[in-house]
Amino acid sequence: MAPSGFRRTGLEWFSSLPACLLLLAVVLFSTSSDIHNQMLRGGEQLWSGYYKLRMDPAKPECDANRDIEAAVAEEMAREAPADDPMASLLGTVEKDPADVRLAIERSVADCRSAHASYESLQGQLTAGVKAYRAVELFVADLIAFGLSAQRYILVILVMLCAVTATLTRHHIAMRAMETRLDYTVSLTLQTIANAMLLGSSLIFRQSTLASSTAVSGEELLLHNFWIIGFGCLTLASLYRLFRVPDGLSAGGSLGQAFLSVPLYTVMCLISGTYFAMIGHSSGIGIYLGKMMELADMFLNVGLYVWVGMMLKQTRLATLVFNVFRPWRMPPELLAVVAVLVAAVPTAYTGASGIFVIAAGAVIYSELRAAGARRHLALAATAMSGSLGVVLRPCLLVVVIAYLNREVTTDELFGWGIWVFVLTATMFSLVAVTVNRQSQFNLAPVTDAMPASVLALRPLVPYVLVIIAVVLFYRLALDVKMDEFSAPRLLPVIMLAILVYEHFSRKRRQDDTAGDTDYQGLETSIRGATNDTTAEIGALLLLLGLSVSIGGVIERSHIMEAFPQAFDSAWSAMLLMVVILVILGMIMDAFGAVILVTATVATIAYSSGIHPVHFWMVTLVAFELGYLSPPVALNHLLTRQVVGEAEVLAAQQEGGTFYQRHERIIMPLIAMGISLVLVAFVPLLFYAN
Repeated sequence: MAPSGFRRTGLEWFSSLPACLLLLAVVLFSTSSDIHNQMLRGGEQLWSGYYKLRMDPAKPECDANRDIEAAVAEEMAREAPADDPMASLLGTVEKDPADVRLAIERSVADCRSAHASYESLQGQLTAGVKAYRAVELFVADLIAFGLSAQRYILVILVMLCAVTATLTRHHIAMRAMETRLDYTVSLTLQTIANAMLLGSSLIFRQSTLASSTAVSGEELLLHNFWIIGFGCLTLASLYRLFRVPDGLSAGGSLGQAFLSVPLYTVMCLISGTYFAMIGHSSGIGIYLGKMMELADMFLNVGLYVWVGMMLKQTRLATLVFNVFRPWRMPPELLAVVAVLVAAVPTAYTGASGIFVIAAGAVIYSELRAAGARRHLALAATAMSGSLGVVLRPCLLVVVIAYLNREVTTDELFGWGIWVFVLTATMFSLVAVTVNRQSQFNLAPVTDAMPASVLALRPLVPYVLVIIAVVLFYRLALDVKMDEFSAPRLLPVIMLAILVYEHFSRKRRQDDTAGDTDYQGLETSIRGATNDTTAEIGALLLLLGLSVSIGGVIERSHIMEAFPQAFDSAWSAMLLMVVILVILGMIMDAFGAVILVTATVATIAYSSGIHPVHFWMVTLVAFELGYLSPPVALNHLLTRQVVGEAEVLAAQQEGGTFYQRHERIIMPLIAMGISLVLVAFVPLLFYAN
């Protein structure tokens, strides 16, 4: 991991600009379906029967002026003579002329009706209809292209961003590369892992071509994209291996050097070695290919990261914290407020890790500016995304409902509110009791309230911008803000906020006490995309290899060593909690959900655990896993966004054992107690 210095290099236009265009394409393609639906409705309102005008009508080939008498005579002439012995033998019955006439008359009437409809449609095909139809059909083609292009966009985005993360040393690892030994070990293993990914993709392609099943051109193109991408990734790590940066110290220990190896590399080496040992060298390629089945989900992850990075470019977080500053809250209480407020945007970013990447730096800097000690600020930052994953419209919950027919989003979000109340209460109690190191001397209400109300005024334009975008989608496109529309609405909302800030801050910049540090709209979007590119590469590659680790667990049949059903729901729940926390320690949320759906969930259901209860436990257990050593993914992401220097400075601070490890222990106490309550208290009401 390296601090965010990528934007100062000359590579930004080779990665951030294409990444920005790809992300905008995803928003455009997903929005085009809403536009098309409204265009169809509008066309029907403007021209009744518009659906018939979408294509040029075909002229009927029948004769509307057919002579009925001649047709009847011709039909009757085809009849065999009544005294024909062969007709009698075959049982042929002479047709009734009246029936023949009636059938022909109906045929002629239908033909005339078809001609009349054709003439009517031809008359309705005005220049306006043709122009409208051309635009509507173009949008329809754009939707079809967007749906088919999703997989290719995802592959290109993952590979482009992964190469960027490699070149900028931005992958997620247990510790940063500080010495030359760290650098050599890390980049050597990265190169081996990337070559392993390349080899697995090549073998997967060859085995697909050698199979008896026909391979489509699109599937072959997808294979080629993976191969080209991993080839570039291998070359990037090889280039970095021999291009040692300045500033690395000499020496170092081998044990610490291995901790500098990115997590995706470790997962790749483990899964690649396992698949090679069982004679299934294409295994990694196959499981990475499974990402394509949920391409829209992984693209949404990229959009959420982009939204968070655009949030960093705005003054929104600072203005929100300004509302609470007049109360002069002690750091512990302010940390509680920050985590509770962060729950709402977390629900809109899909997973806690995504939110930490997206907004962790903002939360940490604001807490530090408000006087919070480093350990407390780091703990709150790591936990900032842990409470909102159970709230609507969290993408992770939507994926759970999509993969499991036993539950619905309404059920999960309904109970998620109560889980949020519980976890928020536990965190608040831990923060203000166990964690308390300051005096609770709040400002008088008479002083704080007017200042807080005054601090709300700068937030009003932001609220109006958000409402305007949401109303536009609701009224113009008939799209409401929910868990399904959030990925495409949020980028538009953040772009609208950046545009508003551009004009408002530009006006202030012209004043004598203006915003002299503001660089402009293009700089803000470019800076957000620069940060997004490296973060997406680190996160999505980790997520993809997490799916591969899930494949190792699945194929090794580890879960078969456990009973497929327990007589006691209590015993089953105890095992579930242990397994789910361990999975949270070693896997990303989305990959872990896919694995749990295929393995652990069926055991829980068979043991009498209610599906909604099980998935609530799963979400809380995952969050505890992400906060638990030895991996503690959310802490690693926190270090990545706030910088290694801040974490090292916190580790050098003195105090009691708890104070020296507050950033780790505090979240564990809060989420640990919450998990025990969520897991076992409901069993009192329905378990035997």
